[in-house]
Amino acid sequence: MQLNGKSVSRETQERLEHFARLFQKWAKSINLVAPSTLDELWTRHIADSAQIFQLAPQPLQWMDLGSGGGFPGVITAIFLAELGDGWVHLVESNQKKAAFLRIALNETGARGSVHALRIEDTDATIPTCDCISARALAELDQLLAYISRRMICTETRAFFHKGRDYAAEVEKARGRWEFDLIKHPSAVEADSMILEISNLRRR
Repeated sequence: MQLNGKSVSRETQERLEHFARLFQKWAKSINLVAPSTLDELWTRHIADSAQIFQLAPQPLQWMDLGSGGGFPGVITAIFLAELGDGWVHLVESNQKKAAFLRIALNETGARGSVHALRIEDTDATIPTCDCISARALAELDQLLAYISRRMICTETRAFFHKGRDYAAEVEKARGRWEFDLIKHPSAVEADSMILEISNLRRR
């Protein structure tokens, strides 16, 4: 199996397939993603999320914000299971979605845990992390506000999926923040980017 032109082991493929079955079952009763995208689960959501781990394929400590249906947090945690190291802290305040995430992690053997909290309330429960991820959660300026306490004066990197309007979001964010930026073109969706941010500081 290949995702985004890169080979995936049989073990990881089986974990991803099991997650996909769970997702489709739960999506019938709770709104995990936009219903119009359910038919594109593998291309629109799983392959898109896999790009995050493919950009940082080491056994790192992750925090995934607004994990929702598990993208990209559960997908990253599934890839980490093959490494046998690293961890993903999934932050999701919606209790029903948090319940789904716990079951998904447990049944796939993924390396992660769920924190049913608001992002603002995670400082005391989640340790310092190497990487932060988020997908379809908020504009870049707001995301940076969420993570600023964790990233200022640290070596933490953030990876954010953004659509074709990413340039306007970056320009707006630079009005309040200074940061180093690497733009990774999406292998899944034309005109979209994964923004890799480091060295965050307030203006």
